[in-house]
Amino acid sequence: RNATSSRAFFGHKASNAGPRKSPHCQHPLYQAIQKHPHFRTLFDLSIPVLLSGALFTQELWDRLSQHKAPYGWQGLSRQAINSTLSLLNGSESSRLYAASGKPLSKCIRCAVVGNGGILNGSRQGLNIDAHDYVFRLNGAVIKGFEKDVGTKTSFYGFTVNTMKNSLISYWNFGFTSVPQGQDLHYIFIPSDIRDYVMLRSAILGVDVPEGPDKGDRPQTYFGPEASARKFKLLHPDFISYLRERFLKSKLINTNFGDLYMPSTGALMLLTALHTCDQVSAYGFITSNYWKFSDHYFERIKKPLIFYVNHDLSLEATLWKKLHKAGILRLYQR
Repeated sequence: RNATSSRAFFGHKASNAGPRKSPHCQHPLYQAIQKHPHFRTLFDLSIPVLLSGALFTQELWDRLSQHKAPYGWQGLSRQAINSTLSLLNGSESSRLYAASGKPLSKCIRCAVVGNGGILNGSRQGLNIDAHDYVFRLNGAVIKGFEKDVGTKTSFYGFTVNTMKNSLISYWNFGFTSVPQGQDLHYIFIPSDIRDYVMLRSAILGVDVPEGPDKGDRPQTYFGPEASARKFKLLHPDFISYLRERFLKSKLINTNFGDLYMPSTGALMLLTALHTCDQVSAYGFITSNYWKFSDHYFERIKKPLIFYVNHDLSLEATLWKKLHKAGILRLYQR
């Protein structure tokens, strides 16, 4: 399975494909997509999911230089971008699941675990861990909440900003380090030049040389064994596509338009929806979000705050529609 392009998972154009009719996958999401008149038109299956060095060309630079991060490279240093992508030159960099060292299941089942308060007391830990791959993000507190959120982590998704803010904001709740593990991989969301600089420094095993993270030691975040195979980078084209097709918020046309981007959770969930056969979402916003605290690890209930950089109402509507269409299994209570 090549996660450079989601086309390998759905649609007749894929060289290895036609629809997968595995008896091991009772309800593959691609079948639900093909049956749905609206979502069938939204899922463009030739869009790249991950960006690797092999994809870096003059044409790509010229095109993405017209768009600001996370949708492109406008105003960013070509040398910084090129020096980072040149390190992502192995086949693992373009494949989400290839580097795990175990044979791929005939039905890849993924759980994406958000941090919503709906998970507190949910007792979903065993169900989450039963999936082939588990995506977590930002302040993914596990200790003390194993029965609710499980212990397994296959992918940790973040921007450097959300990762560091989570370590500061949720330290007292138990988020004292980023998840680490031999089979765990990190998905960088390129929201700024600092994401490319941190990624390059992490692969090289050197201190961050410049910018707001200057002097940071990446191994304190990602562990001492962090080589290029540990890291994935979302393609700016993929993020643009997700915004335009699925999460084109009205905020884009306001004074806050430059601040808006899909949330980290939305990007991880939509990544899974393009690379897995079955996807379950836990801890994501639901229509009765007001019943629950902002995060599952908070001791005192705190209301969910709607900031202008994300459109959580739009995301909630999308998850509800995908669940109703049978494309996504959204945990609700």
